[in-house]
Amino acid sequence: MKTPVILLQQVVKIFRDKRFRPVQALKGLTLEVEPGEVFGFLGPNGAGKSTTIKLLTGQIRPSGGRAQVFGLEVTNPLARARLGYLPENPAFYDFLTPREYLRLVGRIFSLSNGQLAQASNLVLEQLNLQAAADRPIRGFSKGMVQRLGLAQALLHDPELYILDEPMSGLDPVGRALVKQIILDLKKRGKTVFFSTHITSDVEMICDRFAILDKGELRALARVADIRNENSAEYLVETLAADGCERVEQCSGVGLSLRIESLLAAGYQLRSIVPSRRSLEDFFLDVIDR
Repeated sequence: MKTPVILLQQVVKIFRDKRFRPVQALKGLTLEVEPGEVFGFLGPNGAGKSTTIKLLTGQIRPSGGRAQVFGLEVTNPLARARLGYLPENPAFYDFLTPREYLRLVGRIFSLSNGQLAQASNLVLEQLNLQAAADRPIRGFSKGMVQRLGLAQALLHDPELYILDEPMSGLDPVGRALVKQIILDLKKRGKTVFFSTHITSDVEMICDRFAILDKGELRALARVADIRNENSAEYLVETLAADGCERVEQCSGVGLSLRIESLLAAGYQLRSIVPSRRSLEDFFLDVIDR
């Protein structure tokens, strides 16, 4: 049995508010992420997603429970040597250029000069930052800063990527680019764990997902299971004799009789499509409950 890349067992995190009262951000979170999967971490604002990511990257310590990366406790610096991290709001020394900043990151991960030059050129090209590679970061848009944040996470070719809202602030072209990069990482056997509010992104690129709300795990499922979960409803599209299109929803029980009546009334049948439940519907149902 493979060791999980990420392991959380009954993890609790307690902060103090401004009046020093305890606030429980995570309430016994248990979760595993397997090698080579793309895992989506969903939840409303304040659910505890960023707190979980800060625990996994060693920025804060759990108040209780067990948290491991590659079988090592998250407090062990060796656990972070094999991961790439994109924070929710990446910030850089704005007087540096992207190339200079990547050089700094590469030295932290002990890349040789040759490896660093090759890796820098590769990630700058991947994130469409070649034209801005030697310009000060202070003049960058939010989207360019976000892409540079992903570039530095990719630089040392880690085995695990932990990305906090990786598509935040990106235009449609940038979003499509990041999704393609994540899919390419999956093809290479990398593991990607990312938080997001956007259910369509999870539905498109993830193998599994978890829903966190108020510090508790509310759901854990495979995307394919939700995508293939048909309701008992069908969308029936017909065309009237006058050329008008009509779409109506029918139950599976009465579908045959309804089609017969439509055909008898002179309608031409165009399509019958199962009304599938979207991940957004599932997410909203879980949060409502």
